[in-house]
Amino acid sequence: MASLVNLNFQPDAALLADKERKLFEQLAAMRRVIVAYSGGTDSAYLAWAARRVLADDAVAITADSASIPESHKRDAEAFARECGIRHEYIETHEFDNPDYVKNDPDRCFHCKDELFTCLDAIARERGVEHIIYGVNVDDLGDYRPGQGAAKLHQVKAPLVDAGLTKAEIRELSRVAGLSTWDRPASACLSSRIPYGTPVTPETLKTVERGEEAIRALGFRQFRVRFHGELVRIEVARDELARALTPEMAQAFVEIFKPLGFHYVTIDLEGYRQGSLNSVLTPR
Repeated sequence: MASLVNLNFQPDAALLADKERKLFEQLAAMRRVIVAYSGGTDSAYLAWAARRVLADDAVAITADSASIPESHKRDAEAFARECGIRHEYIETHEFDNPDYVKNDPDRCFHCKDELFTCLDAIARERGVEHIIYGVNVDDLGDYRPGQGAAKLHQVKAPLVDAGLTKAEIRELSRVAGLSTWDRPASACLSSRIPYGTPVTPETLKTVERGEEAIRALGFRQFRVRFHGELVRIEVARDELARALTPEMAQAFVEIFKPLGFHYVTIDLEGYRQGSLNSVLTPR
């Protein structure tokens, strides 16, 4: 099984407790919040913290979109049930926006702009002043246009304000007994499509079917990258040896040829988050 935890991380219990206390204090001051909730480790921890501090004055809302895998929705629902978190879906319509569909490097901005526009409307209707989301300190160093949309909509980032890194959020989640503490990193399905290749619900469904089939083979951290008639499979390095056996290669061929791919490839560099950003010119 792939290790999803930073093995070099040495938690300072007192420091973590202080950061968590700061987070709780922020949430208490907000009084009522909407959590933009994907079900990943960060947003799950934030939703749990908001529920703990604010009870039913915190509601977690998940985008119902073709870009969100059904498995992510199932996981989000299950965690919300486990923790007694108020959970709702909202339908988003980013595919109606040509700037999203054309899939330029700012695609994530248009997706988050749609989500936060929808959440803004709910917040106004219900008299909720604060929308929050699960970006952490480590995310600030990556290319993430969605953070620009958050600033535009004045969406708050309590995990950043508390100074929490990804490893610290995993550790706090583990200590709290949250099932999401070692959940694999997740992202929307559109992140599997190279910039400049239009994003369509049909393409994303093809990617999703491929990933569901790989998950059924027992792999945990991986990505299916769509390159037209070629599929590029990224598998975590500590699972890569298993992926490179002749038997597994044949299994991949049997999965992806029926999905319409002419060529089935395994990336020898293994899984790395945001690999499609490597072709971008630094801004």
